[in-house]
Amino acid sequence: MMLNLRHHRSAALDLARAAAAAVTDPLLLRSLDELGMINDVRPARRGGVTIELTLATAEHPHRNELATAVRAAVDTAVERVGSTTVQFVSMPARQRAELAEHLRTTTRPVSGRLGSSCRIYAVASGKGGVGKSTITANLAAALATDGHRVGILDADVWGHSIPQLFGVHTNPLTLGGLMLPVPAHGVRLMSVGFFVDPGEPVVWRGPMLHKALHQFLTDTYWGQLDILLIDLPPGTGDITLSLLELVPDAALLAVTTPTSTAHTVAQRVLTMAARNAMPIAGVIENMTATVCASCGQH
Repeated sequence: MMLNLRHHRSAALDLARAAAAAVTDPLLLRSLDELGMINDVRPARRGGVTIELTLATAEHPHRNELATAVRAAVDTAVERVGSTTVQFVSMPARQRAELAEHLRTTTRPVSGRLGSSCRIYAVASGKGGVGKSTITANLAAALATDGHRVGILDADVWGHSIPQLFGVHTNPLTLGGLMLPVPAHGVRLMSVGFFVDPGEPVVWRGPMLHKALHQFLTDTYWGQLDILLIDLPPGTGDITLSLLELVPDAALLAVTTPTSTAHTVAQRVLTMAARNAMPIAGVIENMTATVCASCGQH
């Protein structure tokens, strides 16, 4: 009888471990099993089971969400398991380094780093003030709402506004030299705005701009994205040219307004893209007229 009871308890613990291992970490978007985050599964003193998870970073922003998901998975997989307790411990430095290396080697480099199925759109404009960043933010949020895995790289170094538009002001977490994008409204964000004070100007020349863009692409763990939107600075300067080199598969999405001046400078961006064999995804005319039945055109 005792042997059967022990066997039943052992089988229940195995089921609980398997259920927890299949849960996806909302920060790294991989299963807990692949990330090596299941540290221990043991019977609780008063019945039930205790799942001990090893967190890659102590500042994990989704601890509560992760604990809820693990409890739900275990309770569903194991009948009459009793209460499920989730505890957290910190990942040792060596294991963090090994995990970072695993993430690097299982994510393809540079343009392919985001996965072969990831579509990359560079959102550009000939001049400032046409709503390019607002278009980028709203497009990303809409795509995320439709179920796509979306990221934004804020490459507008001098006029970065993506953190403000999404209402986040925090430093990205790092894992063994890898930067983890800041999640907001279902979108993964990376911006120089996360690294400088709000009123601090960014005074960088061409080589530093190229290096920063390269780091944001290669030293950021984007995970498996469906779509990456890159918010470019206005015009046809260094960052746009660097992008053409670093992400040759990107397609251009130009933003303009109805004014003739905005149309003229937007045409320059389109011409530059065409000369560099960069696909043109389309043109968005922002701030265009709307017709009201009672009050006319605005």
